Amino acid sequence: MSITLTEKAANHVKKFLASRGKGAGLRLGVKTSGCSGMAYVLEFADKIDAEDQVFEDHGVKVVIDSKSLLYLDGTELDFVKEGLNEGFQFNNPNVKDACGCGESFNV
Repeated sequence: MSITLTEKAANHVKKFLASRGKGAGLRLGVKTSGCSGMAYVLEFADKIDAEDQVFEDHGVKVVIDSKSLLYLDGTELDFVKEGLNEGFQFNNPNVKDACGCGESFNV
């Protein structure tokens, strides 16, 4: 089981953690939401719980709970810029379908 970051995504996270001044890494998860069933949750991890799984890539720790890992195993997190828009992109091999707006997915 693994979660990976591209170098662009890792650099972006490192920059945010440095400007924030604290944080153990990036917490990644899923929640029930949207028209397709699941939505990604992305936030700073200030602490790592005993039940959390931790993956490190390009010097950034990615923290994920065991339930979310079932849906996110093999996911690569990228940071992309397209014109004036920029943001994280989830390359999740488990996704079977996504809604038209891109806010939710199902596996």
